[in-house]
Amino acid sequence: MFFILSKVLLIFILPFSWVIAFFLAALIVKKPHLKRRFFIISGVVLLLFSDPFLFNRFANSWDIKPVPLTKPVYSCAIVLGGFSGGDSKGNGFFNGSADRFIQGLKLLKTGKVSHLLISGGNGLLMPGVFRESAWVKTQLQQLQVPDSCIIVEEHSRNTIENAAFSKVLLTQKHLAPPYLLVTSAFHMRRSLGIFKKQKTEVIPYPCNYLVSPGDFSLTEFIPSTEPLYRWEFYTKEVIGTAVNYFK
Repeated sequence: MFFILSKVLLIFILPFSWVIAFFLAALIVKKPHLKRRFFIISGVVLLLFSDPFLFNRFANSWDIKPVPLTKPVYSCAIVLGGFSGGDSKGNGFFNGSADRFIQGLKLLKTGKVSHLLISGGNGLLMPGVFRESAWVKTQLQQLQVPDSCIIVEEHSRNTIENAAFSKVLLTQKHLAPPYLLVTSAFHMRRSLGIFKKQKTEVIPYPCNYLVSPGDFSLTEFIPSTEPLYRWEFYTKEVIGTAVNYFK
């Protein structure tokens, strides 16, 4: 029930949904002063969330930064799904978060970890036959990664289930913590909180940064549709982190 509710409520917390809601309210109401007020609010929200400067500053403060790896080898890297998708026939493809896959593979190939645990099933409300971690395993096999190094967790639908189901597999495999947790930088803060609640000791290994900590540029004050789109990731993470804190 919580899974379904979280998917439905997500529509209403996205910044662009707020813009549309206030704009529609302005069209519906009859009183001129309310109509004007709703139009102004819609415009202000649109300007704020399409401003690259505000988005970049928030993203840089929210994203988890890399930490030094003190051990020569870790038993496992937990790579959270969400970096690939599939069609109705089960065929898979990588998406814009594929850096999670790249960094996980890099950790294995460079000898920093001895195993990869790919955690992710199908997070759609109406899932088809595609299971992300099972498909990712085939991609790793094509890159000559031995089956003995791959652990597949293909039942989770969200980060809470990622943490719970991964813990069971890691215990069964007798792999000792701490583990490296590989996920997008914007998703890492919430993920760390969820894994901490599961009492699974992990070290953040963030990747897939949407914003680089570069120097300030005047072009950041030019409104753009890109921040409006990217705010969706962060709005979801902020709300999810708050919910996880109070659960």
